[in-house]
Amino acid sequence: METGEVKDTQSLTAAIAGVLLYGSGCNDAIFFCETHRAVTAADETRLAEIVELAGASVTSAERALETLSQGRAFAETTSTAWRSPTLARLLADIDRPIAYPVAVAIAAAEHKIALKPALAAYLHAFAANLVSAGVRLIPLGHTAGQVTLTRLEDPVAQAVAVGLNAGLDDIGGAAFLMDMAAMKHETQYSRLFRS
Repeated sequence: METGEVKDTQSLTAAIAGVLLYGSGCNDAIFFCETHRAVTAADETRLAEIVELAGASVTSAERALETLSQGRAFAETTSTAWRSPTLARLLADIDRPIAYPVAVAIAAAEHKIALKPALAAYLHAFAANLVSAGVRLIPLGHTAGQVTLTRLEDPVAQAVAVGLNAGLDDIGGAAFLMDMAAMKHETQYSRLFRS
């Protein structure tokens, strides 16, 4: 937003759609689905592989701090408020940080929330968080924020479909401008958000 590339509803929608379909949102969808399936199948070996890969595949230091901090906070809250043996076990392993999409997927699977609606809710919240940042930073009005969210319904649905049909071998990204912006944000003079 500081460079002026994201300046209105149209450019904000395009940027978030790109992240959902070609960047961290897409990877989160894949990690979410793979985690949900591993927990449902009680495949501890596969879950350990996913936890490790999800923590290692983040494109910037600040994004890693964000997803791992959110994952830990979510895991601590969820394993305290609602029973979650897998999250409690992973929290006890100090060498095993938990990325946010992995933590949410574990809780969803353990509480028998179906994969597709759980993933759709996760990705909608992912997009809504970015829209909220845009509303405050561009700035946009709340109505424009809601318009942006409605325009992101199709990209969210597409990201859900990708997540459901992809596997760990499909992890990657092509949202280079967003990744570079995240890296620049780490040393940016004026910052309103951690990431």
